[in-house]
Amino acid sequence: MANLRTMKEMLSDQVQLFRMMKSRLRKWRSMQMVQAEPICNVRVRHLQDPDMSEADEMRVDPARAQALIAQLTFVKDRIGALANGRNIRLVAVSKLKPANDILALHQAPTSHEHFGENYAQELSQKAQLLPGSIKWHFIGGLQSGHCKTLAKIPNLFCVSSIDTLKKATLLNSSRGNLLASDPSAPKISVHVQVNTSGEEAKSGCAPGEETISLCREIINSCPNLHLLGLMTIGAIARSKATTADNRNEDFVALTEQRDLVSKELGLEEGRLELSMGMSEDFEGAITMGSAEVRVGSTIFGQRPARADAVLKQ
Repeated sequence: MANLRTMKEMLSDQVQLFRMMKSRLRKWRSMQMVQAEPICNVRVRHLQDPDMSEADEMRVDPARAQALIAQLTFVKDRIGALANGRNIRLVAVSKLKPANDILALHQAPTSHEHFGENYAQELSQKAQLLPGSIKWHFIGGLQSGHCKTLAKIPNLFCVSSIDTLKKATLLNSSRGNLLASDPSAPKISVHVQVNTSGEEAKSGCAPGEETISLCREIINSCPNLHLLGLMTIGAIARSKATTADNRNEDFVALTEQRDLVSKELGLEEGRLELSMGMSEDFEGAITMGSAEVRVGSTIFGQRPARADAVLKQ
């Protein structure tokens, strides 16, 4: 009987130990979920202090911030060396990078404003977490279903991938709904995307009448949008061969389209800008007149797989 009682006591101790370990495991998992929230399933928490934003509590690693600032400064210096005094807009492409990285570059000392995202949901979530002083750019392939989501973001600066009148009309009407409740919100600037390379897999208007017609309709029929200019994403092989001295055929084609649209619509010289040039070819794009370049991996480093990306750390 004594041995039986001893065995029961030992079993009871083991059960209590198991329960304690299970409780600790649940707490550890809970902490891990808070530290790394997946982009595809994030909830913005409501803080007890209404004056405190998510950005106020967000951790910025000093070593990571220093590395990002160094890379951003390096890119800005390269741009400045070729700009000949022109003000070139640098869109830091933060796709699949945590909001902490964006905050590190937006806060002093760099105070960078323009950031680009490829996925509408990711942009919307980051816009809720980060300061309203950021100027967001949507640079991914635009689907009709994205327009309402994007138009609700007050500090959305530009949508760079308009390629059909349907999408322009949806974005315009959706922005109108926001302006009705918040007249202080700005119009959304847009670029018309032109498929200068003629690749079937690429989005964009065909050069010529299709591009001219869409630009005309945006100017005449979309009062909540501002036509900023034309954008292209050139063929990869051409991008890799582009240097400050080697002209890119896609950039030549976009320049010709800008001049054609301006002439056909009676726009003054300089009214429409060119958005062309990414990490591989932005220097060549600047020498050919680009007013905006989009640089991501050169600043932020290699991106994770989408399934591994986190909204914030």
